[in-house]
Amino acid sequence: MDKELVESIVRNVLSNLDEGQSGSSKSPKKNTGGNGLTDKDYPLGEKRKDLVKTPSGKSLDDIKFEDIISGKTDGSELKITAETLNHQAEIARSVDREQFAKNLERAAELTRVDDDRILEIYNQLRPYRSTKQELLDIANELENKYDAVINAELIREAADVYEKRNRLKGDR
Repeated sequence: MDKELVESIVRNVLSNLDEGQSGSSKSPKKNTGGNGLTDKDYPLGEKRKDLVKTPSGKSLDDIKFEDIISGKTDGSELKITAETLNHQAEIARSVDREQFAKNLERAAELTRVDDDRILEIYNQLRPYRSTKQELLDIANELENKYDAVINAELIREAADVYEKRNRLKGDR
């Protein structure tokens, strides 16, 4: 495959992911629209490249295909950052896509959670897999360890719904 084509694809993927995981310990909060982003800024990777950074803070232009292949740049640099996801949420909100904006904000919170842990939580959220207390413990973990307040509330709500609908471990 042509090297320029692959590099173009990588850039396109990064720009379409449009921001998302900040490797910092700062927790993303609900986007309040402070940047004034609108649909005119979409896609960020083309129209507001200055706002799209890798988890370590590199710009899109700093990411080279050769560096990823050679190992000079770690593949984790291709992950979306919380900041980018929050920018995307702001754009979604500007076009009255509130539910999509909330989904992006939840995703931004989860960028600080290890991928393996996210998969474990996903499996524990399936019906009949967890007790109510186990779900509440997950919610507390997300809130206290990762400052993922929005996700924690969603899991608490799921625990209540599972309880009402008899979908907890041991309900069968």
